[in-house]
Amino acid sequence: MKKMVLQLTIEDEKRKRKALKVVAAVEGVDSVAVDMKEKKLTVIGEADPVFVTARLRKFGFNFADLQSVGPAKEEKKEEKKEEKNPENPTVVYVQRPYYNDYSFANDENPNACTIC
Repeated sequence: MKKMVLQLTIEDEKRKRKALKVVAAVEGVDSVAVDMKEKKLTVIGEADPVFVTARLRKFGFNFADLQSVGPAKEEKKEEKKEEKNPENPTVVYVQRPYYNDYSFANDENPNACTIC
């Protein structure tokens, strides 16, 4: 995962929505955030940073500048290890799909059509 920070000229909500829409359509983008005060767009994902910048410039953001690219900080997840207790095993019940069991006589054809 990469974290890209781009400097944009965003004046109003309309331009903000357009920038979000353009960047979100790029393949490999996981999340997009806009900081209106600093006029920065933060993109997280596996997308190419040069392609994202070129895409913004193509859609009217002529002063889109790539500020930084780096690894996205992932939250550290603490794995809880469960102690296995042989006295109280965990029981899992699996529901099987229901199948109809049809039995036919030896001389009957199950694929035959009968009219009564």
